Amino acid sequence: MRERRKWTGKKWSTEMNRATSLVRRVRLITHTDPTLVANYLPFPIFASACTPAPPLTCHHARFLATKQGKGPGKVQKVKPKQVKQEVEIMQRMTVSALAQAMNKDFDHVFEALLNTSVDLDSIEPHSVLEEQWIKEVVKRSGMKYKWAKLVESKERVNKDTQRRAPPDPAVLVSRPPVVTIMGHVDHGKTTLLDSLRKSQVAAGEAGGITQHIGAFLVKLPSGEKITFLDTPGHAAFSAMRARGALATDIVILVVAADDGVMKQTIESILHAKKAQVPIIVAVNKCDKHQADPARVKQELLSHDVVCEEYGGEVQAIHVSALKGDNLLELAEATVTLAEVMELKGDPTGLVEGTIIESRSDKGKGPVTTAIVQRGTLKKGCTLVAGKTWAKVRFLFDENNCTVKEAGPSTAVEIVGWKELPSAGEEILEVESEKRAREVVDWRCYQEEQDKLKEDMQAIEVKQREHQESYKKEREPLAHLSWRQRKSALYKANKKLMAMRPSEKLESQELSLPLIVKGDVDGSVEAILNILESYDAHDQCQMEVVHFGIGDVSENDLNLAETFSGTIYGFNVGVNKSIQQMATKKGIILKMHKVIYKLIDDLKDELSSKLPPSVKENVIGEASVLAMFDVTVGKKKVSVAGCRVQKGQLDRKMKFRLVRGRDVIWEGSLTALKHHKDDVQMVKTGMECGLSVDQDIEFRPGDEMVCYEDTETRQTISWDPGF
Repeated sequence: MRERRKWTGKKWSTEMNRATSLVRRVRLITHTDPTLVANYLPFPIFASACTPAPPLTCHHARFLATKQGKGPGKVQKVKPKQVKQEVEIMQRMTVSALAQAMNKDFDHVFEALLNTSVDLDSIEPHSVLEEQWIKEVVKRSGMKYKWAKLVESKERVNKDTQRRAPPDPAVLVSRPPVVTIMGHVDHGKTTLLDSLRKSQVAAGEAGGITQHIGAFLVKLPSGEKITFLDTPGHAAFSAMRARGALATDIVILVVAADDGVMKQTIESILHAKKAQVPIIVAVNKCDKHQADPARVKQELLSHDVVCEEYGGEVQAIHVSALKGDNLLELAEATVTLAEVMELKGDPTGLVEGTIIESRSDKGKGPVTTAIVQRGTLKKGCTLVAGKTWAKVRFLFDENNCTVKEAGPSTAVEIVGWKELPSAGEEILEVESEKRAREVVDWRCYQEEQDKLKEDMQAIEVKQREHQESYKKEREPLAHLSWRQRKSALYKANKKLMAMRPSEKLESQELSLPLIVKGDVDGSVEAILNILESYDAHDQCQMEVVHFGIGDVSENDLNLAETFSGTIYGFNVGVNKSIQQMATKKGIILKMHKVIYKLIDDLKDELSSKLPPSVKENVIGEASVLAMFDVTVGKKKVSVAGCRVQKGQLDRKMKFRLVRGRDVIWEGSLTALKHHKDDVQMVKTGMECGLSVDQDIEFRPGDEMVCYEDTETRQTISWDPGF
């Protein structure tokens, strides 16, 4: 302690500086070990300060420290430099696009915009951010931004294929006419064609009506050939009739002499005029007693179809398809018109044609029925139709017999498609499979570009609508503070979301998801066209979650189970294992062969989803004459003395007390007496006393109405048009 007292004042500070410089030198040798430092100190007081103090001592120790790495030869510790993540940004980025560029979610961007002037209530994943807020979000996320480079995308070369230029007249040869038979349903179109080709096609049609396009080559006794297309006459198959008119040379309009011009007759006339195809009128069923061919021709005048008898150019042939009367005359009229038209075709070069119908066959795969319009189709040809292509494996005629080739105006079935093309698509032959893939890729690319443009337009429209609705909603809250506005919006949303469980269950029940399967593309198209006319969404929601061609599969069952939907099949099969699986999963399968029966079944199912409508039926009315109290046990009960004015009062029914125009009470009776007897019913003119299930003050002049609620099944308001 005496030595410590000597080290005071200037001497202490001087010696301390000497000790500090000495420690720095020593550290170079001892690598900053405090015990070695003490050995080199000449001052005992400093040495004691560097050594650990003994326990229970009051010595004050001071350790001197220096910054590391100051001396020569010292290795500095270098902290690893943090590399910030770079985020590519661009103008008018949406919130979801920015989150994706940062590898974050929507909530991260939302949190980064807290405590900014951005209105967070209006932020949605599709909301577009301004440039300053895009940069702010990136900075707050500990990242750095860089502007995305605008890559000038090279315009893709158009790889599509087109029809060839008009042929040289020197290579043209005569071809059979393509004749489409059109008209109203059940006017005898298929029976007429049966008689021409001596077959029984109509007998094989479900319900006796045609539901597909049939293509047939008919050889007349004179040797001429005619390719006939038989189109459906039902209202559901308008698109099929339109395709038949566009692929034809002549239209035979079949009109029943006993029925006259009907709705689909008028539609067929419009299709023929739109396609600029000449018409021959076949007045069918002339063998019936009530037949009136003259009335048919007069009715056609109002639709600009002027027959030769009235000074026009349209031939009208009276026929009987069932008995075969005048069919040869009809065929000769068709051949004569074809000769006048001088129909010729080019059998050389690449094939061109039109798909009339397409379907999926178990053994053959995708199959199309097509009319060859130019060139000669052979086995091995490479064809393109829509967004698919084919290497022709087989060609079949209408009798399912293989053919080697098909020239102009020939109807054939084509096997070898990679995917099923849509009916109505144009068939074009290309040089190789590589060229076919190029064409298909280009068409898919074009479709994607068109879809992107449509999506961008839809997004812009949605954004404008959202901004307008947002401004409209916020206008009443503009005078409020931020906290008050938040509170008001929270209360409004709470009321909106507070839907009762029963209402949620009801909204789930009032919907019908559908899976539609058909045998051919045209059938599915017809059904979907009908379903597009559905306009009763306010009663019951209906949505087609899937549609396809072919038999019902396990994938269809999985979709139906996921969406709790119903599977409707048209002319398709269901194997036993699929039926058992559907029964096990509780999935409803509804298979039909006639389209209007399918639609009727669908309407019945939609109607069954609707809650029953409640109708009030008044049974009797009574007027209150007096009021008095009766003691029952220890309780006073109000009793109304009444006289029945109309009908009868039944104790089991519901009652209503009316005073003037106001309803005072509704409920049931606790007692109904005539004189002193309890009765079940009181009829007109009788007096009675009655008490109700609540404490009600009766007044003379009140009316007591006895009624019952009857439930009746609602019917869906949708009218498909047939």
